[in-house]
Amino acid sequence: MTSKQVGTNLGDGSGATGDTPEEGYERGLGSRQVQMIAIGGAIGVGLFLGAGANIAKAGPSLILMYALAGVIVFFIMRALGELLMYRPVSGSFSEYAREFLGPFFGFVTGWTYWLMWVVTGMAELTAAAIYVHFWFPDIPQWVTALVFLILLYVANLISVKLFGEIEFWFSMVKVTALIGMIVIGLGVVTLGFSQAGDTAAVSNIWAHDGIFPNGIGSSLMTLQGVMFAYLAVELVGVTAGESENPEKTLPKAINTLPWRIIVFYVGALSVILMVVKWTEFQPGVSPFVAAFAKIGIPAGAAIINFVVLTAALSSCNSGMYSTGRMLRDLAANSEAPKILGKLSSSKTPALGITLSVVLMGIGVVLNYVVPEKAFAYVTSVATAAGIWTWLMILVSHIRYRREVVAGRLPASSFPAPGGTVCSWIAVAFLLLVTGLIAIDPESRVSLYVGAGWAVCLAVGWAILKSRTPHIAARAKAQDKELETSGQPRG
Repeated sequence: MTSKQVGTNLGDGSGATGDTPEEGYERGLGSRQVQMIAIGGAIGVGLFLGAGANIAKAGPSLILMYALAGVIVFFIMRALGELLMYRPVSGSFSEYAREFLGPFFGFVTGWTYWLMWVVTGMAELTAAAIYVHFWFPDIPQWVTALVFLILLYVANLISVKLFGEIEFWFSMVKVTALIGMIVIGLGVVTLGFSQAGDTAAVSNIWAHDGIFPNGIGSSLMTLQGVMFAYLAVELVGVTAGESENPEKTLPKAINTLPWRIIVFYVGALSVILMVVKWTEFQPGVSPFVAAFAKIGIPAGAAIINFVVLTAALSSCNSGMYSTGRMLRDLAANSEAPKILGKLSSSKTPALGITLSVVLMGIGVVLNYVVPEKAFAYVTSVATAAGIWTWLMILVSHIRYRREVVAGRLPASSFPAPGGTVCSWIAVAFLLLVTGLIAIDPESRVSLYVGAGWAVCLAVGWAILKSRTPHIAARAKAQDKELETSGQPRG
């Protein structure tokens, strides 16, 4: 199968920009829901909880790290946006890797993205149970985790509209909480009210040993945690096959990413560090809880606990949604059991969702008996898997632009600014973050897990090729076309 054929086999055969291939899904996600999924994807537990430890490491420079990483994430999303407008499909990451890099890379990307959400779901379910324990300490943790697992599972089976509505309100809670925190914090700084009024000041950002109090090296080491906070922004790409009008909603959702980063990350952290000196933050304590306590809001801890609970449930909900779609895409390409490609009467990939939920449930049991460091390990594994997905998006974008320049594929209606230059910059940045993960003893475990996962995938691919010869034939056909066109397999 040639790259042109791959690009058109799901649509009407034209492959023209703006074609919306039908994959059997219900196009039940409206603009309102897609926009809030995009906003919510950029706000997660990594910000609400993880920022505390990173502030203790890097001080106010964490603001710059979030801004820098935010620019890179925008490059990634614009590259994805160009690919989505070329061919909007729900299995976007693995589909583009499969088309522009070959079937093996599509296979690896699809299964790796699936792994990312399964392990994230394991952590988030247990975290949600811990947050509920704050109000109801007598309820066993495993009971709460099981209840959440069942409720979200049923919601994902009913319809994509219900998933979208749940995610809309989860995102609304997170957005409202952050905007409220920013408004209150600015009021404390400018008007001087509350218990923090006497010490709150803009100068708190640089007055205590400068913006880089522990050196630039310590600041760079927080980038892995910062990138984990941005995981799930690419979820918009998975919604492509079920959006009512992807040609309009997806570019709008991607183009609003910069202001979301400015307001919810850079803005919120800046205000918090104005209200509370960075030296007062401790690892394991939410910076938002610390800020509410400093201001003197009585219900501050309970409010933030509720917000973080919604963030955890939102992540788990998104995980169930994306894993089912990714497994169906793999099944459609003979890279997973075909039974996982079937849709239920409600047009949801029920079997794929079920398999993923069963594995998430095993994670609940494991997290119940392992030490708390398991959460750090899980997040580092998820970050490594996320970096691979982002790299595949960027490299696929670079290869796509080569094909467009050569006149072999139509141009997208949503080209990334700067062409492939920004994609190359983002690739270099992600490789830097990977190097930082290798240096950090705590997060290095993710590379060991990644190596083991790579071995499993290599064995799985070898078995798949021996049992499904047409996959190997497809790879050879793509290689032959690229040789003919003079383009190397990258």
